[in-house]
Amino acid sequence: MAMTDTLEHVTTSVARRVREGHEADFVEWTDRGIDLVRTFPGFLGGGWLRSSAESSDYHVVYRFETHDHLEAWLRSEARRDWLGRGRPIADDVVTHRLSGVEGWFEPQSNLTDAVRVVGGPPPRWKQAVSIGVAFYAVSLLVNLVITPHLTHLNVALRTAVVVMMCTPLMVYVVMPFVTARLRKWLAPRA
Repeated sequence: MAMTDTLEHVTTSVARRVREGHEADFVEWTDRGIDLVRTFPGFLGGGWLRSSAESSDYHVVYRFETHDHLEAWLRSEARRDWLGRGRPIADDVVTHRLSGVEGWFEPQSNLTDAVRVVGGPPPRWKQAVSIGVAFYAVSLLVNLVITPHLTHLNVALRTAVVVMMCTPLMVYVVMPFVTARLRKWLAPRA
C-alpha cells in the first residue's frame, strides 16, 4: 500500500445512547450492522465500545479505505434499513470522523482516544502551525544533510528522492513527536 493511501483512510465513531432494558438488543443489532458493513467495498474493520459498565452510552467505531467507500455505505439502502430497525433501541448522540492530516493530531496508541467522540481535531490554524514547525525541521535537516549529496541529479529526480524520504519521516516520526509536545496547546477548549 502506498504512503498516500494510508492518508485517505477515514475512521468514524458514532455515540449512541441505548434505551434502558435494550442493552442486549443493541449489541445484537450493532453486531448485525457490522456484519452488514463488512460486505461493503473498502471496509477495514469496526466494533463497539461501552463508556462504562454503568453507562447507557456505546460507541460504534468503523474504518474505511476512502471517503468514497464511506459515503457508499452512508448512502446505502442496506444501512438505511438497518438503522430503521435500531430506532426503538438507541438514539444517535454524536458522530465524529477522523482522516488524513487530522489523524496527526490524535493519539494513535489508543483507539478510544484516536476517535474521540466529544471534541475533535484542533482548529485548522493550529494544525497549520504544527505542520509548519515539523516541515521546517525536516526540510532544514534534509537540506543540510541530504541534498548536498544529490546535486548530480536533475531537479525533478532530486525532489522525488527528497519527498520519498520526508513523507514517512513526517508521518511516522516528526508529526507524532511534535503533536505530543504540543498536546495541551492543540487540545480543543471545552
